[in-house]
Amino acid sequence: MSSDAQADHDHDGRADVAAELRDRSTHARVVELEGHHRGEEMTTGQKVWYGVLWWVSTTIARTYFRTKVWGRENVPTAGAFIISPIHRSNLDTPLIPLIMRRRMRYMGKESLWKNRFWAWFFSMGGGFPVARATADREALKACQEVLERGEPLVMFPEGTRQSGPFVSEMFDGPAYLACKEQVPILPIGLGGTEAAMPKGRKFPPPKKLTIVVGTPIFPPQPTDRGRVSRKAVKALTEQLRDTIQELFDEAQVKAGTPNLR
Repeated sequence: MSSDAQADHDHDGRADVAAELRDRSTHARVVELEGHHRGEEMTTGQKVWYGVLWWVSTTIARTYFRTKVWGRENVPTAGAFIISPIHRSNLDTPLIPLIMRRRMRYMGKESLWKNRFWAWFFSMGGGFPVARATADREALKACQEVLERGEPLVMFPEGTRQSGPFVSEMFDGPAYLACKEQVPILPIGLGGTEAAMPKGRKFPPPKKLTIVVGTPIFPPQPTDRGRVSRKAVKALTEQLRDTIQELFDEAQVKAGTPNLR
């Protein structure tokens, strides 16, 4: 492949991922906050509040939901990586901190930042919004900056909450970033969350929840030109999809809500 063709190929890959990020953004006006509005490094005050929110969310998960974690030994203890869980409920996000004490960063739709309190809450929890006007560039740039700083990044590869026993069509964002930054993807299955809090339910009952952490999936090595082909990115996405399905099935069985086919 010529250098011009390879450049076009790489540009197309970025464009595909950017388009997917843009399609998942909304048209809300976000509240501007000091600090990590676009994935910047968290301030000292934000780190303190993150610790408080981590303690609250993990305490509720352990006591009210009796959440158990399997595979915690698979979580990298240092360096950047991408956390890719199944997504079936609003409970999914606050459950993820149970897998480790390290701070994690989350990319969220900007509509969550419309209200000043919720903007503060999600930002203190490590989140940053995807804005419709800049989603094609700024969201991708923010994710890369987070990973380049060595921070773990949470990305739901299904994009939004889904329903049912099968992993839905996934977007290539996690695989693309993993290849681009040469960091592993940590697949995660969550069990019982949809049964406890499906779409439309405002308050969940105290159902048992489970988390199953898979082994890290490493991206293919780049070519001599420092690039990974779109085909390789697609293959990594399919590998991730198959792995998340297995972990999801296992987590559902452990939660007492097995996937029925």
